[in-house]
Amino acid sequence: MRGTRVGIVSNPTGVDRDYRHLVDRMHADRVTIGAIFGPEHGFRGSAQAGGSEGTGTDARTGLPVHDAYLATQAAWERMFRESGVRTVVFDIQDVGARFYTYIYTLYDSMAAAGRLGLRYLVLDRPNPVGGSARGPMMTDGFTSGVGRLKIVQQHGMTAGELARFYNGEFLARAVDLEVITCQGWHGRLLGSDLDLPWVLPSPNMPTPTTALVYPGTGMFEGVSSLSEGRGTTRPFELIGGPASDYRWCDRLTALNLPGTRFREAYFTPTFGKFTGRSCAGVEIKIKDPHRYDPLRTAVAMLTEARKEPAFTWRLDGSRYWIDLLTGSTRLRTMIDGGAAPDEIIASWSGELAAFDQQRKPYLLYSRSTP
Repeated sequence: MRGTRVGIVSNPTGVDRDYRHLVDRMHADRVTIGAIFGPEHGFRGSAQAGGSEGTGTDARTGLPVHDAYLATQAAWERMFRESGVRTVVFDIQDVGARFYTYIYTLYDSMAAAGRLGLRYLVLDRPNPVGGSARGPMMTDGFTSGVGRLKIVQQHGMTAGELARFYNGEFLARAVDLEVITCQGWHGRLLGSDLDLPWVLPSPNMPTPTTALVYPGTGMFEGVSSLSEGRGTTRPFELIGGPASDYRWCDRLTALNLPGTRFREAYFTPTFGKFTGRSCAGVEIKIKDPHRYDPLRTAVAMLTEARKEPAFTWRLDGSRYWIDLLTGSTRLRTMIDGGAAPDEIIASWSGELAAFDQQRKPYLLYSRSTP
């Protein structure tokens, strides 16, 4: 990095094995840093979902920090020009779900860097949910901040692989891209298999197990009658609501879903849905992470929850939030129509197979065990 002016896109996950942050290390090594760019939750990670820390100065280094959450590509171009950077470095731990916003921070900053002729460097990190792609494809008319590009719900790629995919498939002007690859990782390894430090990628992503369930149970953000566990110590693992009871857990247990068990659970969220109210539901207990399928499990949970009289989908204005999360009306309408989980999963098998073929040229790591 010496000899160039660097812009760093990062958050608290950009650390080495000793938990030293990339910005702090580069600043100490006298690399010229023009600016830091913080995504959702902010550069230092203090903001909750849908929030950021604003623009200011980093207390430790004195470097300017730009609020890049929800920044348009034009705004990225302006920030890059004003800071005078010639090389952009991306170092953020992603968690492998289409509705996790850091992958759109990557996309927009790459697009702006490409138009300005900047160099773009991705410091790659393992995908904690592995290299398998799962779930439905985003479709026209349903793109939003929680799903802007035509990729499947669990994309199964690292940030570096996604960057190569963006460069080849989506960017009008390719960027001068380099990916510093992980050593020793392959697509069969999950976060629980790794000896790497885990820093919360966002306030509601406390452990690798949270990341493992999130591509599935993140869909409960689209249900207004059930909490997805925000405001508890087990977000996305605890799911329930004030009108639910033990029978939901009993029905799910009877399904004997691979790799998981369900514990009857009661909790009171401190923020988010049903703040201060007692909720009944389930806690997902992962028995075998390599057999666990987050999409199949969550679809089964939704189909059983839909049988409860109090169940309601969350409306966002005139649109259903679940449609934005899943990329179409299909999952919602099939569940409402009484379709079985296997039928729902089978409905996107064709587009999933096509996506698997589309992404192959951009993959950097094996998807089979060495």
